[in-house]
Parts: sequence; C-alpha cells; structure tokens
Amino acid sequence: MGNVFGRKGRPSRVTEQDKAVLQLKQQRDKLKQYQKRITLQLEKERLLAKQLLKDGKKEKALLLLKKKRYQDQLLDKTENQISNLERMVQDIEFMQIEMKVIEGLKVGNDCLKRMHEIMSIEDVERILDETQESIEYQRQIDEMLAGALTQEDEDDVLAELEAITQGEDVALPEVPTEPLPEVPEAAEAEPERRKAKNKPDREMLAA
Repeated sequence: MGNVFGRKGRPSRVTEQDKAVLQLKQQRDKLKQYQKRITLQLEKERLLAKQLLKDGKKEKALLLLKKKRYQDQLLDKTENQISNLERMVQDIEFMQIEMKVIEGLKVGNDCLKRMHEIMSIEDVERILDETQESIEYQRQIDEMLAGALTQEDEDDVLAELEAITQGEDVALPEVPTEPLPEVPEAAEAEPERRKAKNKPDREMLAA
C-alpha cells in the first residue's frame, strides 16, 4: 500500500556494525550452548568410567577417559573462542561510541566555524571598545553627580540606601491630616479698622 501511494519506507537505522555485533553475539551464544552440552556430557562420561572400573571393565573405562580428555581440550578451545568473540564485540561497540564522539566533535567544530564567520575579530574588538566607552561615559556621569552633592547630601543618600537595603522605610515628615483652624471674623476685620483709623491722620498731614 505504501508503494502504491508513493511513500518510501523509512531507512533502516541498523548499521553494518550493528549487524556484525549481532552475528558475533549469536556465535558466542551458540558456543556457550555447545560448551554447556559438552560439560554435561563429560560429567556423565566420568561417572560411566567410574562405574566401568567397578564392573572390572578397565579397557572400556580407559577408552572412555581418553575420549573425555579429547573433549576437555575441545572445551578449552571453545572457551578461548568465546573470549575472542566477546572481546571483538566489545571492540566494535567501543568503536561505535568513538565514532559518535568524533561525529559530535565534527558538528561542534562546524558550528564554531559558522559562528566565527558571523562574529569576526573586528566585531569583537568594536563591541569591546563600545562597551569601554559606555563604562567611561557612566563614570564621568557618576563623577559629575558626586561633585554636585555636598558631604551632608552624601551622608543622607548613604543612610537612605542603608535603610532600603535593610528593608526599612525612610523616615519622612508626617503630613497633618486635621483641617486648618478657621480665622475668626473679628480677626479678619481688625486690619480693615486699622486702615480706616490711619486714613484721617494721613489726610491731615497732607493738608
């Protein structure tokens, strides 16, 4: 159905190294099964040789022990082959890890190269120069502000900063919440009476 609709199958993620590792492990497992079967057979033959000696069949027992000796040698060879297969599997798996590490290093190196193309040495020097200029400009502003404040102002600023740092509110004068008292009408009329009283005196002096 997938081919009919023009869809392609997903590419297999199994690599040739994975296939090789799988085959080696299968061979190792077969050798282990063979080793187990030979070990059981040797144990049976040893018991059989012991029984033949009891029955007085020394020749048959000797022949059986020779066969057992030969199978012991095969068992040793099988053990060596299993060790070689396991070592080869480990080498391939470690090589796969190394290849992934190298591939990751290559990707990282390419990324760094692209970033270097975007940000050149001249750009870095320009940004550093602009940053230094901004720092110098801010320092000049700080010096101007410091020169405009008196020592008392500096002390007040430091005290306020300390209070803010400690989470305390700076003490400010309280604004009165009560209404101002009203001026009595007699007090308001008093300046008018004084003006009227002084007016005839000024007229007489003028005459």
